[in-house]
Amino acid sequence: MTPGSNIPLAVARVTVDVAAPVRLDVSGLLLTADGKVRSDDDFIFYNQPSGPGVTYRSGGGGAPDAITVDTTAVPPGIEKIVVTASPDAAGQTFQGIEPTATVRDADTGSVLATFTPPQLGTETALVVVEIYLRGGQWKARAVGQGYADGLAGIATDFGVTVEEPALAPVAPPQPAVPPRPLTPPPPAPAAQSPAAPPVPPAPSAAPAPGAGKVNLDKGRVSLQKNQTVSLVKGGRPLLARVKMGLGWEPAYRGADIDLDASVIAYGPQRNHIDSCYFGKLTILNGAVKHSGDNLTGEGAGDDEVIVVDLGRLPQEVTGLVFTVNSFSGQKFTDVAKAYCRLVDATTEEELVRFDLTNAEAQTGVLMAKLIRQFTGEWEMTAMGDFVKARTVRNMVKPAAQAL
Repeated sequence: MTPGSNIPLAVARVTVDVAAPVRLDVSGLLLTADGKVRSDDDFIFYNQPSGPGVTYRSGGGGAPDAITVDTTAVPPGIEKIVVTASPDAAGQTFQGIEPTATVRDADTGSVLATFTPPQLGTETALVVVEIYLRGGQWKARAVGQGYADGLAGIATDFGVTVEEPALAPVAPPQPAVPPRPLTPPPPAPAAQSPAAPPVPPAPSAAPAPGAGKVNLDKGRVSLQKNQTVSLVKGGRPLLARVKMGLGWEPAYRGADIDLDASVIAYGPQRNHIDSCYFGKLTILNGAVKHSGDNLTGEGAGDDEVIVVDLGRLPQEVTGLVFTVNSFSGQKFTDVAKAYCRLVDATTEEELVRFDLTNAEAQTGVLMAKLIRQFTGEWEMTAMGDFVKARTVRNMVKPAAQAL
């Protein structure tokens, strides 16, 4: 999974374990529609290991801590259970020790999904994933929201009252990091800290992916909107040259459609590094190349092609967003059969395909993104999000927000 993506849960009981190279403290919070706990009893962690429908299991240092959610036992009014993690060592950040959350069927242990928040830095605590109720269906969503003030920051943000340790008069000011063990005090008035940062909304018609992370072992993968495929084949990350082919046809016979395909490169903080488009055909020392502009959209096959040498991309590049925009102002309601497809540049084998099945009266669309995982592998996610943008420059901000 990638940040913001989600899967529907086909089982009633799920376990989320969070593993890292160091020991972590994993917690679960039961939240109402306003994003807050009802009381401190809704904070489930090592010192309060059970609550209504949610339990905590310690890994004892040799295995990951885990939170189990029984969706049939979650009380009415609880719409979300967030699973959080923080390093056990006080003040330690996640720099270089990115955690991996695994969502499992609690009864069989089978893997439903995995998620590793990309390129963490000064965060000392994370909301890793959430189990949430939407339209009567329980789902799991990858979040990866970081906090710099540890478990106490998360707890207070969601309405838990936390007793901070007293400091000696001569001690210099320091971040409020709760000591282990943390015992929630009696309920107090709601904290006045800002509400939890918003999480991208769940798509209205997200398809149900298969169990576990989809990869390329079974051949060509056809994606639907918001689905993700790991570019791994035979257990090895794909680090060869690939082509992202983008194509479209006019919706009306005899019309010309002048669209421009681009790719925007970002760093670990969603910082814009460079853009490759018809006006700048090569970026990143030749690691990314553009085929040139197509002025009509007529003809079979790819209209524009962007070649990416995954193995030559600088380490600072952690995300690529492929976009299509209409400089002339034509809307995507005038476009038919828009698609993108990832092709092995050596064998010309089509690896992944995404067909855009709807259209909006907008001038830009975010087609797909490639995200580098901390393991070195790349993941491709189908997007299909329409935006008001006629140039690649106008696409930079919405594309960054969609990473």
